[in-house]
Amino acid sequence: MDFKRYNRQIILSGFGMEAQNKLCKSRVLVVGAGGLGCPVLQYLASAGVGQLGIVDYDTVELTNLHRQILFKEGDIGKFKSEAAKERLEEMNSTIKIISFKEKVTSKNVCKLIDSYEIVVDCTDNFQVRYLLNDICTLKNIPLVYGAIYQYEGQVSVFNVEKDKMKTNYRDLFPDPPKPSEVPTCNETGVLGTLTGIIGTIQAQEVIKLITGIGEPLVHKLMIFNILYYSTRIINFAESEKNSTPKNEDEFKTIDYECSCGIFSSENEIENLSRLEEVLSNEKSILVDVRNENELPKISGFDYIQIPLSVIEENIPILEKFDTIVFVCKTGIRSSRAVEIAKELFPNKAIWHIRNGIDTIF
Repeated sequence: MDFKRYNRQIILSGFGMEAQNKLCKSRVLVVGAGGLGCPVLQYLASAGVGQLGIVDYDTVELTNLHRQILFKEGDIGKFKSEAAKERLEEMNSTIKIISFKEKVTSKNVCKLIDSYEIVVDCTDNFQVRYLLNDICTLKNIPLVYGAIYQYEGQVSVFNVEKDKMKTNYRDLFPDPPKPSEVPTCNETGVLGTLTGIIGTIQAQEVIKLITGIGEPLVHKLMIFNILYYSTRIINFAESEKNSTPKNEDEFKTIDYECSCGIFSSENEIENLSRLEEVLSNEKSILVDVRNENELPKISGFDYIQIPLSVIEENIPILEKFDTIVFVCKTGIRSSRAVEIAKELFPNKAIWHIRNGIDTIF
């Protein structure tokens, strides 16, 4: 251990060498290397966490740079997990960093988390959030949760015993919301300062769990508003409505994408040839529901652009088409557009591109 590197935290009253040794021997998995994941990773690496795992299958985009502080312009197009690993190794060469360039699913999640003591949820979608919660509960692994919405963020710590009980995400939110009920930051926007604050608090909760200092947010949900600096702590307990699977066999039977309303096999397009076939129908249209400044632009197809945030007021534009195909970056916003359009046009053929624009173009 490089004692000089960590001297300023070692000399803290109540911290000392014992806490630092615990950090250096710890193994933490961070799922998501975006707005929350970047500050979590930066501060845990700086604090001397012995092994950091990074899980993210997305690539760096220009629109990420205002809040995803590990990345620079030269990283655009690189996988986030790999770019983050490179940057963290430059910051602290004494720790072990492992990157996983893959999407978290029920098939690979056990392999990903099994060698780690703590998992940090820095994701931005509900299917992975519920999946991580359920498997960490079954595996008895502490889960540090963080989320943001516009000017507010929230943090909690799950699967840690206190007062003779353990609580998890489903005690707070037993069932996933409908996709249209919770917009992402791609639709509503986000300030980098908020992700920095919430991610830093998540990192601090990890440090508390490892070292034993302070009181982690167990059975507590902290909500922080950056406009007014208002902080609320909501206490919660085990809920009778909690539907966490009872064992791994039950866990494997859950379709998390379906349960979160993200995809439906009845309306998804998975490849270019199928897209061309669907759009060959008379009175068909391709609709890009991303914001106007998002890249890459669509080429080779006629399309119209209607951002998801304004799709309901632009529904009259779609009335003249019999077949509608929605597309976005990853398939999440386009699946929400399908849900909205199906309610209004139950007799039309409405589709979306399952894994987003990069799969097709």
